[in-house]
Amino acid sequence: MNRAGPLVIGIVTLASFLIPVAPLAAQNGPFPSGASQGTMGIPRPPSDPVVPFIDLTIRNPESGREVAFSLRLLLLITILSLAPGFIILTTSFLRIAIVFDFIKRALSLQQVPPNQVIMGISLFLTVFIMWPTFETVYDKALKPLADGNISVAGAYREAETPLRLFMYRQMAGKPGTIRLFMAMRGLDKPNTLADVPTYVLIPAFILNELTVAFKIGILLFIPFIIIDMVVASALMSMGMIMLPPIMISMPFKLILFILVDGWGLLTDQLVRSFV
Repeated sequence: MNRAGPLVIGIVTLASFLIPVAPLAAQNGPFPSGASQGTMGIPRPPSDPVVPFIDLTIRNPESGREVAFSLRLLLLITILSLAPGFIILTTSFLRIAIVFDFIKRALSLQQVPPNQVIMGISLFLTVFIMWPTFETVYDKALKPLADGNISVAGAYREAETPLRLFMYRQMAGKPGTIRLFMAMRGLDKPNTLADVPTYVLIPAFILNELTVAFKIGILLFIPFIIIDMVVASALMSMGMIMLPPIMISMPFKLILFILVDGWGLLTDQLVRSFV
């Protein structure tokens, strides 16, 4: 019996190699309807992603027109890189951003609202305030330039005029900054806006916006400083010298700001200051 066992195992193993095995589908019958057919094939590896090849060739110019084109391209790239600075300094964005930062500090808020939110609010308020000016620039400069009716120089002059009018209107009745920069440049006293060059008008407008924004910030600080002084005096009278007054005064300032609808009043007055 001990020798028969290995003999039987050898015969069965030999038979498994000699007798063909029926396919899986034949053994188990046809697949049910709706079932996915299996495969024993090795799947092909996915093809490599197609990455476009970008070739930047630098060569010597063959004519003066190519030199002029290269200089224009460099000038355009420079203008595009400086465009955010131009938008910030020649629109209402500067005043709005500074005032919102002042109100944040007056309320003793450190992280709320975040600076990204403040900049976003300032940006959309700037678009709201500057929309008539932007429409004029588009109608008189960008659209005719795209249609080929005016040249680039003409489009620049047409786009410059609405922005100059906006900046000049913000300094109406306060020509001191314009006279200051005209005197530093050694130019004569201007009689009209046409006598003021753009390179003089822009720094005068920036200085005026900083002055107006700081004046608004001082007026915003006054009621909140009074609250801080009252809270500090109350804490000192109760002997709570070690307790920071800001921890107690900040809730009162927030309550006062919400009760008077501070955000609505501040936004309304900011928009009216540009009208």
